[in-house]
Amino acid sequence: MIQLDRIFKFYRTDGFVKIVLDHVSTVFEPGRSYGLLGVNGAGKSTTLRLIAGTELPNAGRIRRTVRVSWPLGFGGGFHPLMTGRENVKFVARAYGADCRKTLDFVEDFSELGDYLDVPIKTYSSGMSARLAFGVSMAIEFDCYLVDEITAVGDVRFQARCKQAFDHRRKNADLIVVSHSMGTIKDYCDRGAVLVDGQMIMFESIDGAIEIYNRLNR
Repeated sequence: MIQLDRIFKFYRTDGFVKIVLDHVSTVFEPGRSYGLLGVNGAGKSTTLRLIAGTELPNAGRIRRTVRVSWPLGFGGGFHPLMTGRENVKFVARAYGADCRKTLDFVEDFSELGDYLDVPIKTYSSGMSARLAFGVSMAIEFDCYLVDEITAVGDVRFQARCKQAFDHRRKNADLIVVSHSMGTIKDYCDRGAVLVDGQMIMFESIDGAIEIYNRLNR
């Protein structure tokens, strides 16, 4: 279970305050996968970062009784001066995963070869995405956070990514942000819509999509 308890999140820029979540309380139940919908700027990605713990709310608490991933493919936590291998080992230790097993998986999956032993700052965006996706799949979570499933690498590698992700989601829940309603329907059975700092929960994904489409007109 993931519970948001009176979560208040805002950003202040140039004297302007943007409220993302206005004292929101809700529950993401285990055994369900949720599509998180909202117009551009509604705060979907911010909400995922809050749930992941990579960003903190201004007020309120988030309780997690399940093992929650960082947003899928997110490489913002990598240290640019450390090598890919060193970063993988660090993440494995932080999440209590077996370092050798995690490293073997990422080394095989990412296909970075010798580049695994050079600093992250030298990586292209595609190489960073390969490493980030590989680490995301190497560690098992109860709930995966997905912020737009993007294509990584060539067609063959994209197929490997999809296969790995489909294998993981057989035994895990998802919270998915995507502008593709086809993707949302494929992966989710419940929905949540962000609007004006509030989160409206729906028992069915179709109900959430209907409201989202009205807001997007």
